[in-house]
Amino acid sequence: MSFADFGLVPELLHALSDKGYVAPTPIQSQAIPAVLTGRDVLAGAQTGTGKTAAFVLPILQRLAPAAGRFPRALVLTPTRELAAQVAESARSYGKYLGVRTTVVFGGVSIHPQIEALRSGCDLLVATPGRLLDLAGLGALDLRSVAYFVLDEADRMLDMGFIHQIRRVLKLLPAKRQNLMFSATYSAPVRELASRFLSEPVQIEVAVRNAVAERIEQRVYRVPKEQKRHLLAHLIRAGSWAQVLVFTRTKHGANRLTQQLQSTGIPAAAIHGNKSQGARVRALTDFKARRITALVATEVAARGLDIKELPHVVNYELPNVPEDYVHRIGRTARAGGAGCAISLVAPDEIPLLRDIEKLLTRTLATTAPPAYTIA
Repeated sequence: MSFADFGLVPELLHALSDKGYVAPTPIQSQAIPAVLTGRDVLAGAQTGTGKTAAFVLPILQRLAPAAGRFPRALVLTPTRELAAQVAESARSYGKYLGVRTTVVFGGVSIHPQIEALRSGCDLLVATPGRLLDLAGLGALDLRSVAYFVLDEADRMLDMGFIHQIRRVLKLLPAKRQNLMFSATYSAPVRELASRFLSEPVQIEVAVRNAVAERIEQRVYRVPKEQKRHLLAHLIRAGSWAQVLVFTRTKHGANRLTQQLQSTGIPAAAIHGNKSQGARVRALTDFKARRITALVATEVAARGLDIKELPHVVNYELPNVPEDYVHRIGRTARAGGAGCAISLVAPDEIPLLRDIEKLLTRTLATTAPPAYTIA
């Protein structure tokens, strides 16, 4: 199957050709036709499956040409990084259509965003808090929205956005097409879906909570106080060029970053307390391989688009088992291979058992290689 088989307009096909995209991914093959029919859609898709194009392409086709001042499509995302990524994709795919895309999120000045909205917008990508701020100031009118996308709904709920989502829904017209994407289908996610989706087409492209088959998963048992020494050894001994390292807290991310830097390993932290400029710089340096280790919290890493990422390390296991799947899904994207390593302290064994229960398999635990404690 090719993108032309969906009946996409030549302008979209031209943009896809520019990016070198030839064949649609499974989520795109199912979602694009469903969205084009005008039906509501509930889609289960892991990160890295191409879900952004699955909703952006058909919405761009429905929006063209540009018309009016107020947004006709709204994409709601949980994080700044994901909002920026979705907006970048929309501009890239829609560059020959003249559809105007605007992105708004917190952590930066609101005034340029107000000016951008005044000059006209067809597709608006937003995080909930900043969207409601703009609406409260009278800088945003959502009564023309005909297409509403709730992206990464499970993460939205995990981050406590349910009340903001309900407030946003009240600002939208009753008649609209709704699309909801979620990596997991928990009871709260299904309850939210029932709240605003009408007889949706249900799409699930992979086994629920499945981990990419190409990901090699390793578990090392190691005392908590020795984790940083083992991590530094793995990076140096393996000559790793890029590794995304997950910590449980912002403070832990900062501390580990400083510890890696003290051993001569270029590292940067990315989390919610960092300014947007600092987060962008860290990600840019990581993609350009000017830094080796990007240390992140789970929330901050959502939406990071890093191609061909070879290594992911769980420096600390997540409290929520599904987050393990999201974390290691950052590697082995788009058909590539990858390695996910978990450093497990004795008090984290119950968390490991919860992850294994979710995966319905036991993760092989190996003795760590010999390493030096500096």
